[in-house]
Amino acid sequence: MKISGFTFIKNGDKLYIPTKEAITSILPICDEFIVALGDCDADDRTEEIINSIDSDKIKIIRTVWDVKKFPKNTEFARQTEIAKSHCSGDWFFYIQCDEAIHENDLLTIQKACEENLEDKRVEGFIFKYLHFWGDYEHHHMSHAWYRREIRIIRNDPSIHSWKDAQSFRKFLKWKGSFEDFDKKVDTQKLRVKLLDVHVYHYGYVRPPILMTKKKKVNSSTYHGTPTEEVLQLADLYDYGDLSKIAKFEGTHPSVMKDWIRKMNWKNQLRYSSLKGKKRPLFKHEKIKYRLISWVENNFFSGETIGGFKNYILLKK
Repeated sequence: MKISGFTFIKNGDKLYIPTKEAITSILPICDEFIVALGDCDADDRTEEIINSIDSDKIKIIRTVWDVKKFPKNTEFARQTEIAKSHCSGDWFFYIQCDEAIHENDLLTIQKACEENLEDKRVEGFIFKYLHFWGDYEHHHMSHAWYRREIRIIRNDPSIHSWKDAQSFRKFLKWKGSFEDFDKKVDTQKLRVKLLDVHVYHYGYVRPPILMTKKKKVNSSTYHGTPTEEVLQLADLYDYGDLSKIAKFEGTHPSVMKDWIRKMNWKNQLRYSSLKGKKRPLFKHEKIKYRLISWVENNFFSGETIGGFKNYILLKK
């Protein structure tokens, strides 16, 4: 059995993305690892950082982004596809560069891949999610955030990245155009098994000034130009009152140890109900989602009530 790891990245260094940590978190169980490396700015060190891993498993594919031809962040999906197209394993393990897997879970993942290799019903695996917010000590347990997502897919040429690269689908017709990435017609949800494994998502843990920069970049790649709302963001991103966000009681992946040690913006965060500057409420702060989340967390063990699920869950 062979497992191929894959990801995409552009300007990871400038945008404070733990690219090296993401890759090395799953590298031990991968036989190869493909990185679609975008056309980074001249002052960005992402390629140097990836090369510092010094592993012959890693192969870099240089790419050029085209956000005009692939709007609504489907360029992320296109870059994912480029990396996937160079994979050769039985299973493809996708990790985004702001995610990491705990070392204690690697054997569980590897075993699941081995045990289900011949069971063609299984087209992939979904993982549970820990979405960290502001710092490394708080994470969302909110209906406003996705709690599960596909991160391993079978080597099947009909399976492609979907929407903004958050997930995957089977396509009955495929040309690789923007319309393909953004459609539901002529697609099928994957049949997957749930792993009792978490993806540690750090996309919203970065210095407030860089969080604002990241929001503006994402708005540009989605809309073509930043929205007026994003342009009006404060230079220092306001994460809100972190005391209202669930406290993380576990341990982080060991690959994140040095990255976490670098955190130097706690004095720019709020840990009380003291009001910050007026801003629109985050989705997770709105009464509707707070009520639904309370019900889910207290009566349904954190399971999502209703909502869209981009997979068909197989029974064990």
